[in-house]
Amino acid sequence: MTPGPLRDFFIAAAGVGGTLVGLLFVAISVSRGRLTEEHVNQGHRVRAYAALTSFTNALTVALFALVPEVGLRWPAFVVGCLGLVSVVASVLSLVRVRGLQRAAAPDVLFLVGLVAVFILQIVFALDLIRRAGDTGAASGIAILVIVCFLIGIARAWELVGGPSMAITREVAAAVRSRDRQDG
Repeated sequence: MTPGPLRDFFIAAAGVGGTLVGLLFVAISVSRGRLTEEHVNQGHRVRAYAALTSFTNALTVALFALVPEVGLRWPAFVVGCLGLVSVVASVLSLVRVRGLQRAAAPDVLFLVGLVAVFILQIVFALDLIRRAGDTGAASGIAILVIVCFLIGIARAWELVGGPSMAITREVAAAVRSRDRQDG
């Protein structure tokens, strides 16, 4: 069973998840050429898949949390395991297409972070399976739903080609610009 105080959260999360999945499908249809061409950057496909995996995980957990007599325990466990399988498939896809090139490192590192989220979700789910009333584990899963939304949004932003304002890149650009002005 889902703890009462979290019910409203999961109602809102289910609505957010459904909306984000719909928007992702629109983004993918707009970017379809970048995802289906023969010599496409495999990173685009992995980003799309990671966004879908994140959003689907959050949506599925939120919806099952609302089903009476079902709750979070087993759905969070099963979806966490499926998420791990999805990440492994993505890593294998990157390795198959790119080999172990350094260019794939950002995508692989991101996927490692996603693995951490799914492992935590599985651990919290196992805690709930052992102790159904563990509100700390239920809250942990709720927080991971939020994290999955944030991960999915970040990947979808990259997928559609949104600008990146990484702090290290901006600081380096400012230093180079100042060096040019001084030199």
